[in-house]
Amino acid sequence: MNCHICSSISGVFAQAKILGKHTIQYFRCSTCGFIQTETPYWLDEAYSKAISDIDLGVVNRAITCARFTQFLLLKGYDVRRPYIDYGGGYGMFTRLMRDLGFDFYRYDTYCQNTLAIGFDAEPVPNKQYELLTAFEVFEHLSEPIRDIEHMLSYADNLLFTTELVPAHLPKPGEWWYYSLPSGQHIAFYTYEALAVIAHRYSLNLYSNGSSLHVLSKKPLSPRLFKLLPHHKLTALATWWLRRTLPQQSLLSSDFERATGFKL
Repeated sequence: MNCHICSSISGVFAQAKILGKHTIQYFRCSTCGFIQTETPYWLDEAYSKAISDIDLGVVNRAITCARFTQFLLLKGYDVRRPYIDYGGGYGMFTRLMRDLGFDFYRYDTYCQNTLAIGFDAEPVPNKQYELLTAFEVFEHLSEPIRDIEHMLSYADNLLFTTELVPAHLPKPGEWWYYSLPSGQHIAFYTYEALAVIAHRYSLNLYSNGSSLHVLSKKPLSPRLFKLLPHHKLTALATWWLRRTLPQQSLLSSDFERATGFKL
């Protein structure tokens, strides 16, 4: 197969059984190290539920992502502009960010919006958004370049999470992120693969080297990513930034919009 990221030759890397029934092949790029499955014919079955039963981290992920996203937005981006959460699931992250005072909207064509009703992004892309978030989305993309271009049609700056392939190149069964029981994870990135994407679209790449990454037209300080693992320092810095750039929660105005009543 050709690599979905850089088009180099990808040789057979491993095989494994997914969904407890389908034995499939994985291919690894000889140039950028990107790992992809064979053409994923099983996705309709894998997505019989939009959120996998084994994805137990939905709530914790939304809270954690809201914490570090708030810090990055206050530090590096225009807090007066709207934002979009791509692959936003039930809308939990969008609701959390609006409660924190950021004008977030949700985009997801596969999952029903239950927690941020009224704040779905328009399906027609436009560049009105300051930044797009995509948490635990990249590993689900069967055609990453096509989907990343779609993301960039909404915003020039992307903040996303996906686990990078460890240096020791674990095979399926040796690394939890292959998510064999769900069959939903089909694309696995290296830092080199992300660098290819950044170069292709003339973006700045920032990464903590494991799971958190930014592709951004706007330059950022690399030191931001060194702060993120230090939760107490990040919380203190966020508290200070909110004093200098006060953000009022949108909960009250959103409630008035939905009901006609003020809280």
